[in-house]
Amino acid sequence: MAYPPPTAGPSPSAPPPNHLPWAIATTILCCLPAGIVSIVYASQVNSKWMAGDHAGSINASNNAKTWAIVSAVLGVIVGVIYFFAAVANGGS
Repeated sequence: MAYPPPTAGPSPSAPPPNHLPWAIATTILCCLPAGIVSIVYASQVNSKWMAGDHAGSINASNNAKTWAIVSAVLGVIVGVIYFFAAVANGGS
């Protein structure tokens, strides 16, 4: 019995993950500008997939994930800086 070869990406019938919930969460909770970029890419994933642009859909998915991570990291960095600035000012 022959087995099909393993695939490296998503199946041809299902689009890659759009990361939209993560993009929205990082926009609201972390860093607005980077989160908006993530939302824009996330919104392109399914439409590109349905149009037959599978490579573009995968690229948009990867970009949405990257920008959501950037937004989360920037939010943590700003939060840490704010914390230390508040401590340095006596907590007020």
